[in-house]
Amino acid sequence: MADWIIVFGFPVQPDGRPTPELARRIAAAALAARRWPAARLLVSGGPGRSTPAEAAVMGRRLRAHGIALGRIVEDTAARDTMDTVRAAARLIPRGTSVVAVSSAYHVPRCVALLRIAGLRPRGLGASAGRRIGRAGWLYWTLRELPAVAWDVALALWLRAAGRFGAA
Repeated sequence: MADWIIVFGFPVQPDGRPTPELARRIAAAALAARRWPAARLLVSGGPGRSTPAEAAVMGRRLRAHGIALGRIVEDTAARDTMDTVRAAARLIPRGTSVVAVSSAYHVPRCVALLRIAGLRPRGLGASAGRRIGRAGWLYWTLRELPAVAWDVALALWLRAAGRFGAA
């Protein structure tokens, strides 16, 4: 059972189409939305320098997958993982069951942060596909190590300061 599905963003291509990595996250989110038909979806990610907001691209693609507009909440202000989690903490009541959808290497950080935010998360990792390769997988996995440490420390500090869900 999931009440919310939180889809973490990834940059879009200059022409506004999702990158392969983002397309895999969208496909995983569409599958989750079909599995939990009563769940709402929070899609998150702001615009790039010259690209539309990741959340807007995800919302459009999810609607093309048949997901009803009324189920989708677009957070077009988020710049990173922590922004997405803080938006979720503002929007979703504590103790709510959520599914974090992201790339498999990113899911552990998302789940840890959502747990600190007081939600009850489980992760759904989108497959990396063949394009990422072993070197890409190693890069993204190793990149997550300091990011997890930093974000968890920051989240714990924000929670202790009572500012986790604050804007």
